[in-house]
Amino acid sequence: MDILGKRIRARRRELGMSQEGLAHEAGLDRSYVGRIERGEHNLTFVALIRLCRAMKCDVATLTVGLPLGYGQED
Repeated sequence: MDILGKRIRARRRELGMSQEGLAHEAGLDRSYVGRIERGEHNLTFVALIRLCRAMKCDVATLTVGLPLGYGQED
């Protein structure tokens, strides 16, 4: 989640969006977006799609090459 959160933050900043602006465009709470960006929250696929739509990018752009997770093989 940490890597994905950093990618979301980087994309948001590329677009010159605030967390509040991104949250508004995605229909999410600003504090939720902050927790996602800090890697503190395991976001749902629906939330990821909403964020990607708001940032005008494909889900694959943010998720390519992510490790599968603890205890799973790559």
